[in-house]
Amino acid sequence: MSRAGSSRRLLAYLRPYVWPFFTGALVCMVIYSATSGAVPYIVRSLIDEVLQNRDERLLRLMPFAIVVIFLVRGAVNFGQSYLGEYVGQRIVFDLRQELDDKIQHLPLAYFDQVASGNLMSRVTTDVLLIRQALTEGVAAMMRDSTTVLVLVCVAFYIDPVLAFLALIVFPSVVVPLQKLSHRMRRLSHKGLDSLGALAALLQETILGNRVVKAFGMESYEKERFKEENNRLLGLYMKAARIKAFTSPMMEVLAAVGIAVVLWVGGASVMAGGRTAGGFVAFLTCLVLLYEPFKKVVRTNNIVQTGLGAADRIFDVLDLRPEASGERGGVKVEGLNHGIRFENVEFAYGADNVLHGASFAIAAGEVVALVGPSGGGKSTIADLIPRFYEVDSGRVTLDGTDLCEIDIDSLRSLIAVVTQFTFLFNDTVRANIAYGRLETTEEEIVAAARAANAHEFIGQLSNGYDTVVGELGVQLSGGQRQRLAIARALLKDAPIL
Repeated sequence: MSRAGSSRRLLAYLRPYVWPFFTGALVCMVIYSATSGAVPYIVRSLIDEVLQNRDERLLRLMPFAIVVIFLVRGAVNFGQSYLGEYVGQRIVFDLRQELDDKIQHLPLAYFDQVASGNLMSRVTTDVLLIRQALTEGVAAMMRDSTTVLVLVCVAFYIDPVLAFLALIVFPSVVVPLQKLSHRMRRLSHKGLDSLGALAALLQETILGNRVVKAFGMESYEKERFKEENNRLLGLYMKAARIKAFTSPMMEVLAAVGIAVVLWVGGASVMAGGRTAGGFVAFLTCLVLLYEPFKKVVRTNNIVQTGLGAADRIFDVLDLRPEASGERGGVKVEGLNHGIRFENVEFAYGADNVLHGASFAIAAGEVVALVGPSGGGKSTIADLIPRFYEVDSGRVTLDGTDLCEIDIDSLRSLIAVVTQFTFLFNDTVRANIAYGRLETTEEEIVAAARAANAHEFIGQLSNGYDTVVGELGVQLSGGQRQRLAIARALLKDAPIL
């Protein structure tokens, strides 16, 4: 996606909060910026009118004016910070909800190809970087740009000649900054990819710690982690060099501008062409101007990092969900006749698994598939709930092609017990009731009894309220399998 395209798409997430929250933050920023322009006038009045003309009345008023100005600055600074944070957190919420909705409806084939740690890093780290870019980045850019604009106008109003001499050097930095911005975005994208890979490695090591320890592969895993960590370090240091270079570059430009102003303006004051108050006021304006200008440059780095994160998030959001037209199809309420495979062909990439598979399973019939590993037994089971789509041929339920059936309606008829027993890090009760949340305690216990699980559940520390741990690690393999069977039995679906 182009840089401009990502930027426009990101700003769409800001649109629902433009009024009144973001607008309020912007108003606070404008007021904050405008008050910055009052400081040089105070300095000039202090020198030219109070000190030189000995105006006691103005001297008495000036402290009150200073206190009022900075009270206003404090109030609007609080307003912009709080409202900006509110908008940022709402954007984080919306992005995470949209990502979760997309992930829930992605086809199973996608998860076969992508490490879960990499996917999770987009929901956690990448979203936070986008929030930072949209609120802290865009808002700070607007605030500091407004401050720069106000102070530039004040500088030209106070002394157009000195303002021109001070600011003439800045156009020379525009092209280098653009090139650095593009490079910063690319490095951000690569760095986030590497961070996702690092998270995936760590997750594998944690979940597979029994295998790692059993095979004595701790050193191997440490080396894999170190290699990816080194790659991430290298990318971060490249980005750090760009960030570190921009600030000194601005410092040098500021020094050149101030040096020219001091030389020309100082000589003019000594010759009587300018007043000391006006010259000091201009210098004050110049000092106030360079700081927000430097912040604009630093903030640009934050925005580029956020755009790199946005590219990764949009890669996920732009993925096609499970087969188009899957919802809103034929509604089915039960199984009357059976399931039929008709000349079904299926392959995982270039690896053909099913070749013209044709057979029928009648309602009420129990069928076992027997064959060598890789023969397609699990694939056949996965095609019935449409975890995958057939390459050719068709699978029917009571004569209706599964592709024409509403997928939610289809899966409501199916209960699954997988070879790899997956349990959630929740209670025994919650795991059994997972496929049928609105159920009674009696039904849960009945399902556990039917799966020969009730007896061992009663011996657990908290019975049905025992938390089983991640992937059911607190239970034995057989106990996990019986809970999975109880979960399927409780759903009481016609297809198991």
